[in-house]
Amino acid sequence: MNRSFKYANSSQQSLLKRNGKHNFAMGHALRIYQTNAIYSFIPKNACSTLRLSLAIANGCIQKAKEFNWIHHNNDTFSADLASAQTAAYTFVVLRCPYARLASAYLDKIVGHYPDAWQLYDLTQRRREVSTMTFEFFIRQLRQKNIREANIHWRPQVDFLLYNHYDDYFCLEDFANVPDLLQQKIQLSIVDARPLTRHGLSEFAQLGTQGEYARHSTLQIMCLKQAGQCPSPLSLYTDELAAIVKTHYNDDIALYQSLFGAEKLMFF
Repeated sequence: MNRSFKYANSSQQSLLKRNGKHNFAMGHALRIYQTNAIYSFIPKNACSTLRLSLAIANGCIQKAKEFNWIHHNNDTFSADLASAQTAAYTFVVLRCPYARLASAYLDKIVGHYPDAWQLYDLTQRRREVSTMTFEFFIRQLRQKNIREANIHWRPQVDFLLYNHYDDYFCLEDFANVPDLLQQKIQLSIVDARPLTRHGLSEFAQLGTQGEYARHSTLQIMCLKQAGQCPSPLSLYTDELAAIVKTHYNDDIALYQSLFGAEKLMFF
């Protein structure tokens, strides 16, 4: 199969190795050695589960409890041009853009991870991390330099190495993906969620649309300590959804073209 690269032709006037968009996508295209497959990993899209599964399949770790290895080896399995071009199979997992941004906020910003402190610096320290609301977070993403500064909220289309993948999987309908990957490339999927605890499954989800848009990270952290968490929908007012629709339009259009609109939070 002749594979074409999504961003390579934008460097017609310069060396490919200086093409930032192509190299970014190449850095997130991971090889599965035994089956000559490529997985483009996108953070917040089941990437810990899939990277853990790749690390075991590629022989670098043997047990799920060694999962912390993946956080220090994001680029260990990155493809080069030849392996990307000659891949026998390619796949990527996409997610509703609204849900992905809610997940990034509830995990990385509420959790006061380094990503939150990066946002603090990017916004000239106008608001303390402990007082950052989802509304504040989404408003900052109107700026391109902030939108592209962190892989957890960078647009999903930026991670796509190819113009076309053999399979596009939908995170909102992920239940059948492990069986499909086992059949196609003999990849055994190991669920990392109980290990990383980045998701919402362990919390009772609260709120109606927009109810928690202006709650601070500290307030939400207290809820999480009590086993509760705002639902993704409860973070969004109509205005915040409109901001995402404008600035993540390419993500939304791609998702809708592949999976339809019914799984999008807003359309």
